[in-house]
Amino acid sequence: MRKYYIDNLRWIIIILLIPYHAAMAWNIWGEPNYIYFGSNKLISSIVVFLSPYAMPLLFLIAGISTKYSLQKRTYKQYIMERFRKLLIPFISGTLLIMPLMAYIAKKFNYGYKGSLLQHYYIFFTRVTDLTGADGCFSIGQFWFILYLFIISLISVPVIMLQKKIMPAFKKKIPFCLICCLGLPLPVLSCLLTIGGKSLAEYTYIFFLGYYIFSDTSVTNKAEKHKYFFLFTGLTATLLDVYMFIWSGVQYRLPVTIIKFISCHSMLIALAGTGKRYLNFNNMLARYMSQRSFAFYSFHFIWLVLFQYLMFGILRNNILLLYIVPVFLAYAATFLCCGICIRIPFLCYLMGIKPLCKK
Repeated sequence: MRKYYIDNLRWIIIILLIPYHAAMAWNIWGEPNYIYFGSNKLISSIVVFLSPYAMPLLFLIAGISTKYSLQKRTYKQYIMERFRKLLIPFISGTLLIMPLMAYIAKKFNYGYKGSLLQHYYIFFTRVTDLTGADGCFSIGQFWFILYLFIISLISVPVIMLQKKIMPAFKKKIPFCLICCLGLPLPVLSCLLTIGGKSLAEYTYIFFLGYYIFSDTSVTNKAEKHKYFFLFTGLTATLLDVYMFIWSGVQYRLPVTIIKFISCHSMLIALAGTGKRYLNFNNMLARYMSQRSFAFYSFHFIWLVLFQYLMFGILRNNILLLYIVPVFLAYAATFLCCGICIRIPFLCYLMGIKPLCKK
């Protein structure tokens, strides 16, 4: 039986990436961004509120989905599917979308006067900090797809080895122990890190999804205790926002600890809450699930473009400068997804199924 709440959690997190990435234009910690308007604590709080658990949840969901996928596919079929659904969209996005985003960034942040064609040469020949904010090479939001592709390939030999060594592996783990599975996250977050994103951390979360959260008994317990973990997760998240943004003091170790309490608590809370309230398959859920992957690929370029265009008009009104590009980006992204899903070649490039296929 299909777990619809997994699909629904995925698209809900993905559509929240537009306000999340929009807020990065005002981050107060000096992180380079394609469009940077200046620091603003209130808008920066949106980023800090979502960052502990948003992307980890997508990797957790990917692990759960892999468990169910391998019940219907051979390892070879699974790997071939990963090449088609992840590697090809990663290459397409890096070649076609990222040069445009970096071009806009170079014009806005550095006053670049060259043409888009001239900038293509710069993009593919200069590598700096990989943020793309200086117009140089970047994989942008496609880091998630690349990481997921690498982790998917890693998972196959790991799962094969586990089944060979422990064929009767049973996931009956006490729920109190599951609550402690977030303890390795602070250490793992420092390993295999590129651009502040740890491959080790996300691989661990992926396997939590595969081995732990794919177990119905675990999600049942998460559902039972959902309000406790939601309260704990939101409390830790708000405390993280206060300590990192508003306190005016650098609490490095406490902030790190609080962040990962937020991460693990929210993963359990959202798994339980999703199972309880999001396990449905109505018209909206089907519509969003069909387009969520394409939405992820297209959303950032439209946001960057509208932030660039709106700055000259709304620069004196921070609220509108935040809200208007967000709404325009939603409209343009959904329109783009609607076109893409009807053209088989574009679907191939984006790793999604055409609308006519089930």
